[in-house]
Amino acid sequence: MYSHRFIARVGAALSVLLLAASAAGAQSTRVPAVPRFQALSMLGDTLRALPLSPAVLAKYEAQLATARRAYVRTPTNVDSIIWYARRLGYLGRLRESIEIYTRGIALYPDNPWLYRHRGHRYISVRDFDAAIRDLRRADDLTRDKPDEVEPDGQPNAANTPIGTLKSNILYHLALAHYLQGSWGEAAQVAQREVDAATNDDRRVSMAHWLYMALRRAGRNAEAAKVLQPIRRNMRIVENGAYHKLMLLYKGLLPPDSVLIASATGELSVQDASAAYGVANWYWYNGKRPDAEALFRRIVEGGQWGAFGTIAAEVELSRSPNGAPPRK
Repeated sequence: MYSHRFIARVGAALSVLLLAASAAGAQSTRVPAVPRFQALSMLGDTLRALPLSPAVLAKYEAQLATARRAYVRTPTNVDSIIWYARRLGYLGRLRESIEIYTRGIALYPDNPWLYRHRGHRYISVRDFDAAIRDLRRADDLTRDKPDEVEPDGQPNAANTPIGTLKSNILYHLALAHYLQGSWGEAAQVAQREVDAATNDDRRVSMAHWLYMALRRAGRNAEAAKVLQPIRRNMRIVENGAYHKLMLLYKGLLPPDSVLIASATGELSVQDASAAYGVANWYWYNGKRPDAEALFRRIVEGGQWGAFGTIAAEVELSRSPNGAPPRK
């Protein structure tokens, strides 16, 4: 098993090489080189292709082809750059996605969208330091400026985006701090987004990580206050899993109503995130063998692109027994 420090060094080295290569060909429309693997998990496993169904894969490939054509036509257009990189990311082609964002940043060093999206993908490749640098930069660039709705790459059931540029910056920044075990920093950033949220989807998604961070920090009284506004009848479009988790934390739902898997036992991306919330709930409620078993089940589910899977890897990497440290 690789150490956490070793993995961080590998990620940092890859990032430096990527930046150097991209700066040299910032305005090139060449297809990024395909790496041998996309990332190292926090447990030292090589992560290659996302487990996408044939139908989803075909859909994402068609969307990528459209975005690629737009990028070739207008390689210096920031929207073309962002959508090409986003479509690469949906297919799990994370290193190529990061390279395209890096080309864009070479052209537009003060564009917060590029840092917001590249920061997200640095989380996906388990380079949390790089993610925090990018997301802090995006946060700085958007201070005292009007917020903007962020278009969805895959529209939700209401065909209405629920996130904004600022909300997504803060969500991913809080998550990156959380994954590093920096509970206080994670809670501070998450609280900003909870306070700024303008819809219930944003409220429950960020309140979930805020509650998690506060519980892991031992700030239980503050965590209890996070649960007070949570209700059963909230208007939820996308984040049903986070809403159920908050109701679980509040004592209104049992764990088995949140933890769902397919008939084969495989966890979906959403289910992996829900499962992590349940595992963490087991952990800080003293059911640590149950927590560890569920962390392992999440990782074995294969959905390595899910934030819940990344978080479960982090937990298992912190000690030989998969026991998270007390901070």
